[in-house]
Amino acid sequence: MKDLVPTSGIRTTWGSLIFKDHVPDTDAEVVARLKRAGAIVVGKTTTPEFGQQCLTEAPLFGRTRNAWVADRSSGGSSGGSAVAVAAGLVPIAVATDGGGSTRIPAACNGVVGFKQGLGLVPQEYAQDGFGNISYITPMTRTVYDTALMLEVMAGPDSRDPLSVARGKPNFVTAANAEEPLTSLRVCWRARLGNSAVAREVLSACESALSALAGLGAEITELSAPFENPERVWSVVNGAYRLAQFGHHLQEHREIMCPTFVRQMDRISGCSAAELYDAMFQRTRLYRQVQSWFEACDIVATPTLSRSAVPIDQDFFGPIDIDGEPVENIRAAWYPYTMPFNLTGNPAVSLPVGFDSAGLPLTIQLIAPIGADAALLRAAAAFERACPWAQRWPASSPP
Repeated sequence: MKDLVPTSGIRTTWGSLIFKDHVPDTDAEVVARLKRAGAIVVGKTTTPEFGQQCLTEAPLFGRTRNAWVADRSSGGSSGGSAVAVAAGLVPIAVATDGGGSTRIPAACNGVVGFKQGLGLVPQEYAQDGFGNISYITPMTRTVYDTALMLEVMAGPDSRDPLSVARGKPNFVTAANAEEPLTSLRVCWRARLGNSAVAREVLSACESALSALAGLGAEITELSAPFENPERVWSVVNGAYRLAQFGHHLQEHREIMCPTFVRQMDRISGCSAAELYDAMFQRTRLYRQVQSWFEACDIVATPTLSRSAVPIDQDFFGPIDIDGEPVENIRAAWYPYTMPFNLTGNPAVSLPVGFDSAGLPLTIQLIAPIGADAALLRAAAAFERACPWAQRWPASSPP
């Protein structure tokens, strides 16, 4: 269980020295559901402080290394969950995704990262039950294991207004369906408001699209204009986190993660009008993305613009893409994940190969609101055509 998810009798620290001895009295609903289904909780997985970073490093636990190449980052903020699954420490893990925090580390470590549609899995402990952009998600080696987890995790809870009256499809049936994808229309976008993407990423994704075409899918290109929503996400998410944890800055600033502190200092000058303008832009983004699905059933993009960054990557510095520095890690590395936290669309990151450094490369598939099962069906068909779960890091058990 990711260390942001409450677990009864087991420390839940949010990766923070402030909460290093915090032990909840009750389980989160998803934890309780998994336990009732027979899941055994063996521990908590690492997260950056309060999950507010795409690199898993925190004052309490330090850095979490990539499962495949030790001098690379595991991604974040669910880096611990991804590494635990990739390295074979556990078969399944629970993660969270507020801007890509499941899909980023899944991509870095070569496992399946599924962010379901908003409200499908309840988050009854969310402080903003109506404006939430964070999701409690599965992290698995295979699409079928994701389906098994969703069978248990999904379903309404009256304490989460976004989950009430949501239907619950049969995810296992969807993942087991072996019909060809002859009616599936897939639109490819190589960029999503970003200027650069690594050549090896594009090559791997093109091979994946060819595999989907071989399964019967119709592949076209989606070129509708799109503006990177990083600023919108930063305001909505940053204001949320400031309201949640900002009060700790006055007393505990010196023991808090400097990256978290700097992010909170940046957002502290945001006005109420700026926050609501960002929320208005979120609604416009939702409507824009939904319009894409008039022409297709699935949108495909890279998950990340490059493979895992160095373990000592500066969160506020540029990242390297094919030898060129590109500013703003959010806008440059994972512009493909943030939009769908804001819009609520289901999205999944799937392994498609490795780069020349031996690091996993991935593709992301996005579906319309409510089409989680259809997305799993397409992902499972791709997995059968291009299996990956038999590959293990050198230090992992076969």
